[in-house]
Amino acid sequence: MTGSIQRIAGTTKLPFSTAVRVGSMLYLSGQLGIDAATGRLVPGGIEAETDQALKNIEQVLLSLRSNKQHIIRCEVFLADFEEFASMNKAYANFFDGDDLPARSAVAVSGMALDARVEIQAIACTPD
Repeated sequence: MTGSIQRIAGTTKLPFSTAVRVGSMLYLSGQLGIDAATGRLVPGGIEAETDQALKNIEQVLLSLRSNKQHIIRCEVFLADFEEFASMNKAYANFFDGDDLPARSAVAVSGMALDARVEIQAIACTPD
């Protein structure tokens, strides 16, 4: 592997980096639908949480001089796969275009804060 590794710490005391940069690649830790102002999950269920999680990803990318157009892949974790269609609606609204990242979605047995969705992303920096 060439290039240096830069670990970007988050604002929490949790034992992981918010993102790791390796060259032009950005590997983001999973984001929940947490409102940064309150530190709590946004109300409104899976669609609202999905939208907020994606906005949180976008904020991390902007802080690293990238943006949502440079997301290459997302992994979506759902507390209940029955909510896939609702998550997908919010996800599609966020990416509103033809240049969609690759994606996988899986159901999990539980998440922090009883979240309905967690999304992690891989992106790059612009040329």
